Amino acid sequence: MPPETLIADAVFEGGGVKGIGLAGAVAVAEEKGYRWSNLAGTSAGGIVASLLAAGYSGVELKDIISKVDYTRFKDCRGPGRLPVIGPISSLLFRKGMYEGRYFESWLRGLLREKNVRTFADLVIEEFKEDDRYRFKLRVIASDVTRGRMLVLPQDAAQFGMKPEDLDVAAAVRMSMSIPFFFEPVIFRNRKARQSSYIVDGGVLSNFPVWLFDTESDVPAWPTFGFKLVEPEEGAPRRIRGPVSLLAALFGTMMEAHDARYIENEQFVRTIPIPTLGVKTTEFNITTERTEALYHSGRRAAEEFLATWNFEEYTNKYRRGKAPPRRRALLQAAV
Repeated sequence: MPPETLIADAVFEGGGVKGIGLAGAVAVAEEKGYRWSNLAGTSAGGIVASLLAAGYSGVELKDIISKVDYTRFKDCRGPGRLPVIGPISSLLFRKGMYEGRYFESWLRGLLREKNVRTFADLVIEEFKEDDRYRFKLRVIASDVTRGRMLVLPQDAAQFGMKPEDLDVAAAVRMSMSIPFFFEPVIFRNRKARQSSYIVDGGVLSNFPVWLFDTESDVPAWPTFGFKLVEPEEGAPRRIRGPVSLLAALFGTMMEAHDARYIENEQFVRTIPIPTLGVKTTEFNITTERTEALYHSGRRAAEEFLATWNFEEYTNKYRRGKAPPRRRALLQAAV
């Protein structure tokens, strides 16, 4: 007998190559009967969320991650192609060692296979009047020029652009612009003649599990957080010179999101996925480590869903709220 169809929102933490583990957890959730309403993510989490929003399944994600050549994400242009000095030159003159153009082209191709180009293709008709839930996908980026977190596509309006006109692959490229590693994206407001440097959303919010919450309503269905956890968080880093110092700074910024800082209401709906020591920028990851990380995600989701109870969650944390609006909207549309 096929599993009962269940609905959930999902928020995926960023973590570069470690995001392979997210795909394994998603596959298990779908095997248990879950289908996704609204999705969000930062960096690698934004990649997973965008592919799911476009219509890819967890099984298809497994196929995608097993075939991609991650080393091609380290793309350079012009003098940047020179060994050793090339990436350093790009870092100095372009503010990032690698261009990120190959990644954006790769993702755009996958999205177009599902007929997704702009966020207009990801509007949920039943929720089109509600800005929080209108778009099936939201991704987090960081505007370091103005010191603000961006929730895309909604915040594209700050740059004189209609949110529905924003290119999905471009938005995810902004979200995964790991500082110093990838060139930042320049987001221009042509009307105001202003521009901002946009980098990885993890700089300001790597795990926005709160994104679909409201203060007034009981949730119509759960929001699951998919979080990447380190095997030895807090272990001292070896710093021998400027390069290792930069790496330590980057690692602290992007990886130090310890579960103990998450409020209990958020923690109990979060699937913690051990990353097995895989690094954020381990683009030369082996097939064996890819498989191990994928199955780490599967095991984590199996353990979490074996004890998850949505009714207990709402009774403990969301009691006394108004009835869920989104479920009523879905029922009215049937």
